[in-house]
Amino acid sequence: MTVITSALDSGSREFADAAAAMRDKLTELDGVFEQLAAAGGEKAVARHRGRGKLTARDRIELLLDRDTAFLELGAFAGWGSDFPVGGSVVGGIGVVSGVECVILANDPTIAGGTSNPVTLKKQLRIMDVALKNRLPLISLVESGGANLPTQSEIFIPGGDSFRRLAELSKAGIPTIAIVFGNSTAGGAYIPGMSDHIIMIEKQSMVFLGGPPLVKAATGEISDEESLGGAEMHARTSGLADHFARDEQDAIRIGRRIVARLNSEKHGPRPAAAVAPLYDEDELVGIVPPDLKIPFDPREVIARVVDGSDFDEFKPLYGSGMVTGWAMIHGYPVGIIANSKGVIFSEEAQKVTQFIQIANRQATPLLFLHNTTGYMVGKKYEEGGIIKHGSAMVNAVSTSTVPHISVLIGSSYGAGHYGMCGRAFDPRFLFAWPSSKSAVMGGAQLADVVTSVAKASATARGLAFDDDANELRRQAIEHQIEAESLPLFLSGMGYDDGIIDPRDTRTVLGLSLSAISSGPVESDRSFGIFRM
Repeated sequence: MTVITSALDSGSREFADAAAAMRDKLTELDGVFEQLAAAGGEKAVARHRGRGKLTARDRIELLLDRDTAFLELGAFAGWGSDFPVGGSVVGGIGVVSGVECVILANDPTIAGGTSNPVTLKKQLRIMDVALKNRLPLISLVESGGANLPTQSEIFIPGGDSFRRLAELSKAGIPTIAIVFGNSTAGGAYIPGMSDHIIMIEKQSMVFLGGPPLVKAATGEISDEESLGGAEMHARTSGLADHFARDEQDAIRIGRRIVARLNSEKHGPRPAAAVAPLYDEDELVGIVPPDLKIPFDPREVIARVVDGSDFDEFKPLYGSGMVTGWAMIHGYPVGIIANSKGVIFSEEAQKVTQFIQIANRQATPLLFLHNTTGYMVGKKYEEGGIIKHGSAMVNAVSTSTVPHISVLIGSSYGAGHYGMCGRAFDPRFLFAWPSSKSAVMGGAQLADVVTSVAKASATARGLAFDDDANELRRQAIEHQIEAESLPLFLSGMGYDDGIIDPRDTRTVLGLSLSAISSGPVESDRSFGIFRM
């Protein structure tokens, strides 16, 4: 039998403690979601609605097919920075007229929808999702352009958004711009470089320079409507392909454009999905509050995969890694999960072989992170941990099937790399609230830094203040722990979102569906592995 038999005791004290810790973390996230829902604040939203306009989230809701999911990406971008959480833009994947699309919407209630460094980083990531997964991109545009005080950080890289629009179009991936308000200066190229453009009567304004700039540059006097209004662009310049009467009409036209794209998926069609045998609600109680305590990733797999059915690969070899085949919402996946935290040579070799097989079979890979990294020590160095770990990293780097990563526990050091961290270009990377990621654990890193300082002073014959060193050790540990938390990393844009563990199966199903918009292929070739 390949159906997983769960040993989880949901009535145990350990389960209750883990569930309570997870719920506390989810409550903290709820507070951040409230900030997102508030957008630019009560007054700004009221002023925006007073102009007869919809909010960014209202526009997305009307655009999407009724009762379909919206997989929001990068929701916590900018958390902990000087900029609003969310980056003044809402983005994600949703179904429009039966077609999965990437949607990017400026939030005009936050600083007029202007783009700051967080906005740009999030926007480029979401455009990357559209390109790699061959999903049509719909831009809901209302922006005052660049946030001028931050121009030095966004002017040079900002051109990348225009380049990506051109790349999408060249790749045959449709791009649609619905202009709800201002789209000025460099921002005029967002609609200008899109395949389809919709503008709204007496509301859309697209120009390279507004009336004050035109007057200063040329002496010409003009008004906004004649300079860059929807009617001018629909009748005279030809920039607008469609002329809408109001926002609802613009969204209706946008849905009709998508319906006429003749879009079809080129990836595998899903088989009939079968629910897991075990309750997804139990996922909140699997990861212990102390990540030093091991847990069995099969308990997670049993509550995520179809029918809790999992064909394990090499179960008796390299037991610190769990590898095998399963289905999620009818889509085939190969799963790589850390079992014991530390990765030894046997585990690295096993995973390397498994990745090669997945590429031979053109099967996407799912990485479930809970690792402290590769094993250190004289015995393991002599045993070839560097070359075996390098082979695993090489395999992950050169694997061409789609990858999805979910950080559920620790994700430290080179183990984060070998498990396809952000730098290794997974199609999607999500984090549980329980996860942590850094060069190493806070306590270990602090010990290394302070031990080196003490050894250096001793070697030079200098006096050493142990009390001051201990205070420094505590400060470093606190800093690293804070920087290891998922909200901090999500704020930096290092994941696509922090998810409720109970939503893992749904999020993975949506991700796999998005991936299957393009063909799942592999060139089935690898570099040289040091054996």
